[in-house]
Amino acid sequence: MARGVAFVTGSTGLVGSETVGFFAEKGFDVVGVDNDMRARFFGKEASTSWVRGLLEEKYGKRYIHHSLDVRDYESIRKLLRQYRPDIIVHTAAQPSHDWAAKDPITDFTVNALATIYMLEAFRREVEDAVFVFTSTNKVYGDNPNKLPLIELESRWELPEDHPYYNGIDESMSIDKTMHSIFGASKTAADVMVQEYGIYFGLKTVAFRIGCITGPTHSGTKLHGFLSYLIRKAITGQTYTIFGYKGKQVRDNIHAWDLANAFYHYFLNPRPGEVYNMGGARERSVSILEAIDLIEKLTGKRVNYTYDPKNRKGDHMWWISSVKKFKEHYPDWDFTRSIEDIILEIYDLQSRLPLEEIMET
Repeated sequence: MARGVAFVTGSTGLVGSETVGFFAEKGFDVVGVDNDMRARFFGKEASTSWVRGLLEEKYGKRYIHHSLDVRDYESIRKLLRQYRPDIIVHTAAQPSHDWAAKDPITDFTVNALATIYMLEAFRREVEDAVFVFTSTNKVYGDNPNKLPLIELESRWELPEDHPYYNGIDESMSIDKTMHSIFGASKTAADVMVQEYGIYFGLKTVAFRIGCITGPTHSGTKLHGFLSYLIRKAITGQTYTIFGYKGKQVRDNIHAWDLANAFYHYFLNPRPGEVYNMGGARERSVSILEAIDLIEKLTGKRVNYTYDPKNRKGDHMWWISSVKKFKEHYPDWDFTRSIEDIILEIYDLQSRLPLEEIMET
């Protein structure tokens, strides 16, 4: 007897697939929705079809896959009516601010319109369930770049006495900032998720996430820098650093730890809540530091070049404060270090036919 039903959109993506595995291991039946649109966004190297195969092989009948576009409101509503999930985890998205600028309409319909479709289908069909949305730190736009950053040998950094030194919390403004087209579409969805919790009293939450990673990440040029770096190391191809001297800082959270955060929220939901979520200071790394770590841990050289022009709206420094979430859910904690994450990605990705799928 299953413990319940989890409904996961973007189920063959990084966060989606880890969420599928997490809830399946907890005894849930999992319904997954994913039409591999990531391959359309970023090319065949970013396809997640191989992940679907892994999920179906490992979980068998416990995982039910539907190749469906999340913008198909009636079909989504029909599936929710059919399976009556206890939790919906909406991870499907267009995830790149570079790509969004090329096609703002597709970006907005996938990120914002599909989210309100999901919310309304949820409200109409399974309003007692829990709704988890994967938002982004890009809701804060380029406000993090206005912090008093100082340049160190391998990274940009905040002074130790700055309130955000241990991570940016939810008090940072989302106003008067350049979000990027992607950031704007995700902000619209983020606010609507909160509104369905606050206005309708439903159990909704938005996790504002920075860099998520893990072994099933199909890293590509425009999205997923740590996985993509490791793929480049494995194949010997050249990685391009864009701007900021390669000293831009990100905190990386393993997708399993993120799925575990979803589960803790599910056990004790707080309607309309929002949390910054990432790897925190202990799992923060600059691009230069990541290259050094990959080379030391794997013995594989990372070939790279430098383009001094940074990506528009790119953060120079982002570390998430998870203080609020840990105060609300004290039993949750991280399980992987940055070194663990790199080795786990390398172990799985080195067994893939990357030479066949990676763009040169």
